[in-house]
Amino acid sequence: MFFQDRKKQREFLAKSWQKYTSNKPLEPLEKQLVSIIEIHPEYHDLIGNIESEYLPEQGEINPFLHINLHLGLRDQLSLNQPKGIKEVYQKLINQHKDPHAVEHLMMECIAEMIYTSQKNNTAMDQESYLSCITSLTTK
Repeated sequence: MFFQDRKKQREFLAKSWQKYTSNKPLEPLEKQLVSIIEIHPEYHDLIGNIESEYLPEQGEINPFLHINLHLGLRDQLSLNQPKGIKEVYQKLINQHKDPHAVEHLMMECIAEMIYTSQKNNTAMDQESYLSCITSLTTK
């Protein structure tokens, strides 16, 4: 799924959604993506437009990035990588009682880790990332 080519990745997402809305059978990864798109009705009409640019400095949220952050987080949770993330997630669920909201909180930490890594041209710092999500349990 994690294509290096942004256009191919977006096409895959759009085709998955199109298959779903056309009641066609879905592959397991497509089902995962569709489950994320379903809980974001604000993106339903945007998914088909793979050429759009989204500028955070203008307050825009990139639906493709957002969906993939959800997918990445869910993958981390399924693997418990980094070690301990499942326990932190469960603590946050117990606090907030809303899995979707908890994913959004945790995704902010993922985005921060990615941004810092790209800005500094360094490997992603999983210890800082785990520290970030752990700090959410005290808020």
